[in-house]
Amino acid sequence: FDLNIDGWFRVNFSSVITIIDAMGGDLAPKAPVLGALQARQRYGCDIVLIGKEDVIRATLTQEGVTDLPQGLEIQNATEVVEICDNPSTAWRAKKDSSLTVGLKLLKSGAGDAFLSAGSTGAILSGATLLVKRIPGIRRAAVAPVIPTRTGRAVLIDAGANADCTPEYMMQFAFMGSFYAKQILGTETPRVGLLNIGAEPSKGNEQYKMVHQLLQEAGDQGRIHFIGNVEGSSAVEGAADVIVCDGFVGNIFLKTLEGTASFLMHELKDAFFTNLSTKLSALVLKKHLAGMRKKLDPREVGGTALLGIQKPVIKAHGSSDAYAICSAVGQAIQFAQSSLVADIQANMDSMTVHPGADPQNAPVPPLP
Repeated sequence: FDLNIDGWFRVNFSSVITIIDAMGGDLAPKAPVLGALQARQRYGCDIVLIGKEDVIRATLTQEGVTDLPQGLEIQNATEVVEICDNPSTAWRAKKDSSLTVGLKLLKSGAGDAFLSAGSTGAILSGATLLVKRIPGIRRAAVAPVIPTRTGRAVLIDAGANADCTPEYMMQFAFMGSFYAKQILGTETPRVGLLNIGAEPSKGNEQYKMVHQLLQEAGDQGRIHFIGNVEGSSAVEGAADVIVCDGFVGNIFLKTLEGTASFLMHELKDAFFTNLSTKLSALVLKKHLAGMRKKLDPREVGGTALLGIQKPVIKAHGSSDAYAICSAVGQAIQFAQSSLVADIQANMDSMTVHPGADPQNAPVPPLP
């Protein structure tokens, strides 16, 4: 393998088949279809587009593509999971939807990874109950890669589980650590617990219990736990893996995205105030472009759903073709890694055994 300029590991792309939900997302089907074409050209991977075949072919024709490129296939699916559909039952109610058909293909082994910009809840529910969680994993988690001042970090969970037990969050820490090592190439990922203060006594009872579990794991050498990290420290790059429940994580992520957007707009307004500032912008153009690229979520493209037996990537609902292409690259890296095997091999270290933590809440069954 080799390390490309974006800091992502690229590994034998041509041997991976990525299944793309062509009907999912605000800009579907154009964005997924064009993103698939770009990814095919950029990575040389095989791609299966799932969705209404006539619509997909019409989209290709509009872009001047009359013959299906080699390595690109279409699997017809007559239904679409809409954003207004019940996320927990949509995949089951619409059995011939692009989402359901795509996940079934992934489960059967017809593809190596699945990518969709559709409903997060529907993807999570379908992946959990169709593809299934890794045995022993209590809950799958959304794990986006976020920019920090010193590089990148894995945020887990970023919205899949608003209510968590300490055991869930301990498993998030391990899965995030394996992801940072396998996908980001961080040799010994520093795991931090997102909290309101750095001291072990900070936070509510749940976070104190999680701190205790992670501290014990760190003392035993099972994980490199560095303690609590505040939001400001996390953005500075204090940790390679930022652990929290989905409620806190989603707020943190969207605040970070909003702040980045606000900052870029303010810079643009400042540099286009008058002639002198415009000249300054011209001088700094290269540096500003680098800053924008680092803060642009389209460069990563998608968010990994960790804890599922096979690679599932959730792209942002507003993803354009470039973002979909980037997400395919992420899906390929996931599929080529040993991430799922690492989680399976370390399952015993990630489990709170009976009697070990009497305060740990019982794990409720999925609805």
